[in-house]
Amino acid sequence: MTDLVQKAEAYITDLLSEELDPNFLYHNLRHTQRVVKNTKVLIENTPELTEADKEDILLAAWFHDAGYADAALGHEARSCEIARDYLSKAGFSPKRIAHVCDIVMATDLGNTPETLPQKILRDADCSHLSRPSYVDTTELLRQELKLTGQADYSVKDWRTENIRLLSKSHHYYTPYAAANWQEGKDENLKALLEEQKKEIKREKKEKIKAKYKYQHSDRGVQTMYRIALNNHLRLSSIADTKANILLSVNAIIISVALSNLIPKLDNPSNKFLVLPTMVLLLFSVISIIFAIMSTRPNVTTGRFTEEDLKDKKVNLLFFGTFYSMPYDRYEAALNDLIRNNDDIYEALTRDLYYLGKVLARKYKLLRTTYTVFLIGTIISVIAFVLAYARYVA
Repeated sequence: MTDLVQKAEAYITDLLSEELDPNFLYHNLRHTQRVVKNTKVLIENTPELTEADKEDILLAAWFHDAGYADAALGHEARSCEIARDYLSKAGFSPKRIAHVCDIVMATDLGNTPETLPQKILRDADCSHLSRPSYVDTTELLRQELKLTGQADYSVKDWRTENIRLLSKSHHYYTPYAAANWQEGKDENLKALLEEQKKEIKREKKEKIKAKYKYQHSDRGVQTMYRIALNNHLRLSSIADTKANILLSVNAIIISVALSNLIPKLDNPSNKFLVLPTMVLLLFSVISIIFAIMSTRPNVTTGRFTEEDLKDKKVNLLFFGTFYSMPYDRYEAALNDLIRNNDDIYEALTRDLYYLGKVLARKYKLLRTTYTVFLIGTIISVIAFVLAYARYVA
């Protein structure tokens, strides 16, 4: 190593140690030292190099990332400026300085190295691609890009970028690197591809799990609708049963009154029973009316329009909506409905809602019927008692 190279080493070591942003986790002094070390390996295995070329290449290796002390963007050009300024003060000839800068610029991945010195530094700069520590090293670069605001790659996207780099964008230029480092690079590419395959399998499993979870959730929704609709139908059946009971009881009361009480009312001695009997019959008739109203079905037109379908005002699951419609129109409307799960659930919701409205009406009328029957019974009994007491007195 020449005296100038040693002085350049000390200069770059101080520069990168003191002025480099600590967020540069990859492009730091350790990286430069690693590049210089691998540059020496390539120089030793390239006998056709002159002593001047060797010195220029080592100087370029030390200066190639010096520009990071100022900024990451365009650091190669800034590295050349730092090298030019330093080497000019050291008495280096303009021709040699230009040669060093040409070698430095070869580390830009957008440039293609042409001369042997350029190829040596380019291969040394990418030597980490063949190392077992490649994954850890490249992770430092990913973190650096994020911390310095240059780019923010996800782990998956970064793996894809590295696969593209190793398989398509990069190749070694020097015979030594191609013979000794290509195999390690291929191993790293293989490991990345295997990890990518594992990731794809994991994603497929997650999709299957998500699909199963959705289907499981879908079954849960269907079960909810089924139970709710069954409960509504059961409650409707109970309401009808209660109304029928009241109809039967009041019909029996009226029948008994007509057959036993009313024929006796023309007797002057039984005139005191006229008012209580009329009260009993009145409340019985009112109870029957409300009971019939609670069970009386609503008659609809059994038709719907295209506008009703578009506005989703039609419950295609209820017979009263379509019983007067031609089968073809109803089939077409139902086919449109079943193409979308959301529309099906909306129809079920609508059915559930209107069943609830019908139930509310039934139970309100049923409650009124029971109230009338209860009050009528009490008043009728009181009327009979008072009338009998007055008759006795």
